[in-house]
Amino acid sequence: MSRQLTPWQENPFIEIGRLISEESYKRERKEIHIENIVIDLLKTEGENIVIGEVKKSSRFEKSATMQLAYYLFRLKQLGIHATGKLLFPKEKKKIIVELTKEIEEELISTQKEIRSIIQMEIPPPAHKTKFCSKCGYQEFCWS
Repeated sequence: MSRQLTPWQENPFIEIGRLISEESYKRERKEIHIENIVIDLLKTEGENIVIGEVKKSSRFEKSATMQLAYYLFRLKQLGIHATGKLLFPKEKKKIIVELTKEIEEELISTQKEIRSIIQMEIPPPAHKTKFCSKCGYQEFCWS
């Protein structure tokens, strides 16, 4: 993303994710763009702002949690305090995500690591992970 490279939009997993997001939670406000993030759902519960991230499955719950936590972190930096919900419509599962001090510290540390990678003249060597087979960027790494 730092080099303005976008994932292959016809990747079946990206298309499935897009379809699930479009077809689920039809009564909610969808796709809110704030700076470099896209929030899947936005609603209020009483006086609380709740943002939702729709996922196909809970298989990668940790990375989904950190993605949503990052959105909460960015909103907090903009003066907006919100709560997050990970939504897995096919599993009928919801997970509340709160921005804790520990998560904030992890996000800050991860951002520092990302910035150091961005500053490199050439990327580090690619290493296959469990995410690679479904990633929209896989052809950049493995072709």
